Amino acid sequence: MQVDQSDASPAKKGPAYPRALESIKATHYKTQHVSVQVTTRLAKMRKSTSDSSMEHLIYTKDTDTTTGQNEIKQTNWRSRMLFKSFPMRESHHTTPQRKSYRPTTEEVTQWAQSLDNLLSSKYGLTALRLFMKSEHCEENIEFWMACEEFRKIRSRSKLRSRAKTIYDEFIRADSPKEINLDFHTKETLHQSLLILTQSSFKAAQSRVYFLMEHNSYPRFLDSELYHQLCRIAAGER
Repeated sequence: MQVDQSDASPAKKGPAYPRALESIKATHYKTQHVSVQVTTRLAKMRKSTSDSSMEHLIYTKDTDTTTGQNEIKQTNWRSRMLFKSFPMRESHHTTPQRKSYRPTTEEVTQWAQSLDNLLSSKYGLTALRLFMKSEHCEENIEFWMACEEFRKIRSRSKLRSRAKTIYDEFIRADSPKEINLDFHTKETLHQSLLILTQSSFKAAQSRVYFLMEHNSYPRFLDSELYHQLCRIAAGER
């Protein structure tokens, strides 16, 4: 009795097989491309900021809480429902849908090119704020954002009112979100506030930008949060 060998032979690969293989290769290439660019960017930053003495400038709060630091390291960004914090794109036909936003590969790649690119993206800005909050230095990004809004004010009365609010919240000694400014920058700011203009906080904002660019920004690019955004943008889970 002969056994029919036709059913035991390997299944033939249909027309969909090459397309599925190409899709897998494309996803793998996107992930590798973003990873290489981020690694290169971080290497340049670390080389230009080898002086570790600058690291302490970014902190204005007590960092002796080792328990809190351990919790931060173990943070699971996905379980914190990260994307619910992202702005949602509006629909022209209906009310905004309760749907999480997923950044594109191009967007997350641009974030790694410069801090300007990151801050100019509302989605990138949200991600950076979440990261800096986890490091307990969110006052820096919040001050920078307050200065950006201050520069857009045209009314003199609103300018004075907003300047006082920003000073009391971020500059005044023992203020709730006091930022770490050197003596020279504080003196320049005090002089600028005597004759109030839209650029009165420019020196302080530039100093905070410098601190973020050389401290929080490189750490953000090296964080699990950013790498997870890269993987999700590339279509991975």
